Amino acid sequence: MLRILRNSVFGLVFLSSIFSIAPLASAADYPNRPVHWMIGFAAGGPVDIVARIMAQWLSDRLGQQFIVENRAGSGGNIAAAAAINAAPDGYTLLFVAPNNAISTSLYKKLPFDFLRDTVPVASIMQLTNMLVVANAMPVKTVQELIDYCKANPGKISFASSGNGTSVHMSAELFKAMTKCDMIHVPYRGSALAFPDIISNKVQLIFDNLPSALEQSRGGSVRALGVTSPQRWPSVPDVPAIAETVPGFESVGFYGISAPKGTPPEIVELLNKAVGEALKDPKLVARLAETGGIPKPMTPAEFGKLVADETEKWRKVVAFAGVSVD
Repeated sequence: MLRILRNSVFGLVFLSSIFSIAPLASAADYPNRPVHWMIGFAAGGPVDIVARIMAQWLSDRLGQQFIVENRAGSGGNIAAAAAINAAPDGYTLLFVAPNNAISTSLYKKLPFDFLRDTVPVASIMQLTNMLVVANAMPVKTVQELIDYCKANPGKISFASSGNGTSVHMSAELFKAMTKCDMIHVPYRGSALAFPDIISNKVQLIFDNLPSALEQSRGGSVRALGVTSPQRWPSVPDVPAIAETVPGFESVGFYGISAPKGTPPEIVELLNKAVGEALKDPKLVARLAETGGIPKPMTPAEFGKLVADETEKWRKVVAFAGVSVD
């Protein structure tokens, strides 16, 4: 009996040692198969554009394909849930943006706790949103928009890339601070909203700079202001909304998280790879074309940023008085 017990204990210890080193073994040759990167918005939008730029760089550098998977809907929460419920082995990642920080307080019945159920991997860049209006709108400045809104309460609608996105909440903050009465029209990504803005079915959007800048440069919409507290370096001719509405601010971030339990060795490897990418002049130039500013961080620094943004947006959600069941 004693011999059997000893053998059993030895077997358990042996199996335990195998399982305990399994993550290290998998990290040693990571990645050895394609990595799936969950994106919470439709193809063609600003998040998708930046994700594909970074995914191609990572694919070339790490020797395995980083596959962008668009899981649009619910303000990015469908993609977040898919990533959180995946195996924590480094082969499923999540594109993180302000919507993930906002959803924590905006959505009342999320099936996950984002800060608890994910691990921060890397920061990619910082960016602003841009307020653009249909060319048919008779306004050319932020103040003219405010005056027009107040003269036409409830007759102006604004698009967003979904409930809980920074695109949505930038507009809600603007509404609350200016007392403008506007109607929210959510889309499954801003790329799907622009045809209706261009045709003036919906009058405006506070979109992420990459796609808003492309549309405004093309002349299909009119840029009125950026949501950063000061003018944004890549578009210095566009005023900050704060120049008209003191205290208005909505600055975003893009990054990567992974399911809780992902081996720290894989997290560090990915963080190092992203850091190298953000030193590549060609990649930095491509990000600059989207209006973004590279913002490399350690996993711990990025985790603090997401936590701080979660608290900041909790206050904005309460101030704007909005929620999604």
